[in-house]
Amino acid sequence: MIERLWAKFGKTSSQPSEPLATDNLPQHVAIIMDGNGRWAKNRGLPRIAGHHSGMKTVKRITMAADRVGIKYLTLYAFSTENWKRPKAEVDYLMRLPQEFLAIELEELIQNNVQVRMMGYKGGLPDHTLQAVETAISRTANNTGLVLNFALNYGSRKEMLGAVREIAAAVQRGELSLDAIDEKTMSERLLSSGLPDPDLVIRTSGELRLSNFMLWQMAYSEMWFTDVYWPEFTEEHFLEAITEYQRRARRYGGI
Repeated sequence: MIERLWAKFGKTSSQPSEPLATDNLPQHVAIIMDGNGRWAKNRGLPRIAGHHSGMKTVKRITMAADRVGIKYLTLYAFSTENWKRPKAEVDYLMRLPQEFLAIELEELIQNNVQVRMMGYKGGLPDHTLQAVETAISRTANNTGLVLNFALNYGSRKEMLGAVREIAAAVQRGELSLDAIDEKTMSERLLSSGLPDPDLVIRTSGELRLSNFMLWQMAYSEMWFTDVYWPEFTEEHFLEAITEYQRRARRYGGI
């Protein structure tokens, strides 16, 4: 089935000539949202202005993913390394989930979006955690797009935790060495219950993974853009999906 989904977003000069194929959509899209600070600096604004503008992009891309038919959208909101940033910036970033969900939660519920969090609750301020947990609870029964926030998340820490769990299970005699396989590992990751990302997008021109879903991205398609996250539009999102649909995923075969 072919559908001209571009029409839902309006015609733009960057619009590809061919329509999106609805039978070849990525099931899971993960985005490394980068460039908020540089976007603000280029405009003579404080970095927090970039983060505030980036919050609006989260809403825009979430709704775009939902309209297109993406099933899972994971957004890298705050890494375990981001605590190294200046305290004022970290404090502001920790207020953003509360601000975003206070404004957008009702619409997310109306659109049948389910909110999840992938990360470590320890260290998060109470107001941040409460806002996220309220959104998770209120959307738990929704059956549409899964909006998964990677918050206080780091892939190496995640994998070390999974390895420790497996080692402890072996020590207790609950698991044999011969029984350990990829499924054993995946089930103990923070992303357990989610499919691996089909498409990973990174904004701002950086060409690195930044400790994001390293196990899960073994066969993900990568798409990089120079556009800063606050400037990332629905058209850019559809451009990434269109490029994904042009590629042949061989998983090591021919």
